[in-house]
Amino acid sequence: MRRLAAVLPAPAHLLNVCADRYRFAVGFAASLLAGKVSLLPSTHTPEVIKQLRLFAADVFCLTDDPRCPIDLPRVIYPQGAPAPDTEAQSWPPPALDADQVAAYVFTSGSTGSPLPYRKTWGRLVNCVRFEAQCLGLNGQAHTLVGTVPPQHMYGFESTVLMPLQGGHALGSGRPFYPVDICSQLEAVPAPRMLISTPVHLRALLATDTRLPPMALIVSATAPLSLDLAHEVERRFGTRLLEIYGSTETGQIASRRTTATLEWQLFRGVRLVSKAEQTWAEGGHVEQPTLMCDVLEITAEERFLLHGRLSDLVNIAGKRSSLAYLNHQLNAIPGVKDGVFVLREEEAAAAHGVSRVAALVVAPGMSSAALIRELRKRIDAVFLPRPLVLLERLPRNETGKLPRESVHSLLTTALKRSRSASR
Repeated sequence: MRRLAAVLPAPAHLLNVCADRYRFAVGFAASLLAGKVSLLPSTHTPEVIKQLRLFAADVFCLTDDPRCPIDLPRVIYPQGAPAPDTEAQSWPPPALDADQVAAYVFTSGSTGSPLPYRKTWGRLVNCVRFEAQCLGLNGQAHTLVGTVPPQHMYGFESTVLMPLQGGHALGSGRPFYPVDICSQLEAVPAPRMLISTPVHLRALLATDTRLPPMALIVSATAPLSLDLAHEVERRFGTRLLEIYGSTETGQIASRRTTATLEWQLFRGVRLVSKAEQTWAEGGHVEQPTLMCDVLEITAEERFLLHGRLSDLVNIAGKRSSLAYLNHQLNAIPGVKDGVFVLREEEAAAAHGVSRVAALVVAPGMSSAALIRELRKRIDAVFLPRPLVLLERLPRNETGKLPRESVHSLLTTALKRSRSASR
C-alpha cells in the first residue's frame, strides 16, 4: 500500500479498474493513504468515461492490464514483489478521518448518465461491521471468495472492505463458471465463505459440481426464491444468507431466506413511509434515500420486499409485478433462465396499454410448450407476446440484465416476427 501510494500522481480522483481483487484492494487502500477519492461506476463504456471526466476532470485510471483500453491517463499496477521493508512488521495501520471521502459510487439514472453518491470512510466501516454481525462471523477469520467484481457496491463492501475491517482473507480471483468457483474455493483455507448472486448459485445447482465445506454462502443483487434458497442449503450443506441494499444506501438489511421472508435492518437504519414511498435513513446511510423497491414495513426493524416500483404491471385492470412473473417462469421445469420485459415502446404506441414479452433459455422446449405451462401459473392477460427463445441471456458480471441489451434483443425479435408474418 505504501509503495503504490508513493507513485500515484497528483490528481485527486482515481478510477480503479484492477481485475485482480487483491490489487484492487491495495489500490483502494493506497488511494485512501494518499488522500485520493476512488470513483466506482457500474460500467466502463466510453460514454461512462466521458461522463466521469465531466464529474472529475482530473480523473486517472489505475489498472493491472497493460493493454487497458480506457481513454484516461493510466497508472499500471506495479508488477513483481515489493522491495524488502524492515519496518513492515511493526508499521501500525494508518489513522483515517471518519469524514474522509473515500469513494463516489455511481448508478445510471433514467437518462443513462452516471449519478454519483458520496461514501465517507467512517460510514463504509460501520456498514461492513454491521454486515459481519448480521452474518454471524463473531470475530472468526474467514477466507472470502467472490463471484462479483470489487467495483460493484456489493462486491466492494463484502469482498474488499469486510476483509480489511474484519481480519479476513480475500480470494484475489473473480470466478464465473461453476468449475472455476469450485477450484478457487478448493485453493483457499477454511473456514470459507462464498459471496455470490442468484445467477451464479443457480448455475452451480445446474451442474454436478461439488463444493468444498463452507461456513457460509452470501447472496445479493436480486432476491432469492424460497425454493432456490432451500436447494442451495440442502445441496451444499451450509447456511445461506441474503443481503439487501442499493448503490445509494449500501447494504442495509439481511435475512436467512429459509427461515423467514422478512428482512432485518442493520443497526441504526430506519425505514420511513412518506406519501406511499419508502425512505431509508440513519445508521451508515449517508443521507435520507428514496428506495426504488416496494417495501412493506412489518416492525420497527423489519420489512418485506415486494419487488421494484418499476416492475409493477397493470394490464386490462389486473395488476402483477415482473418479479412475480419471472418467478413463475423460472419455476417451470426445463427453464434455465428467463425474464419478462415490459414493452414500453409498444405501450406508448397503444395509448398506454401495457404489454409484456419474455426472453427465455429453455433447451429442448418450444414456445408453445412454455406458453401452455405459463397458462397454469399466471393470468392469461400476462402471457408474453412474444416469447423469444435464446441460447443465453446477456447477463453482466453481477448477474443483472442491462436494460439496453434486453430491449435490443426484444426489438430484434419483434422485427423478425413482423417480417415473418408479411
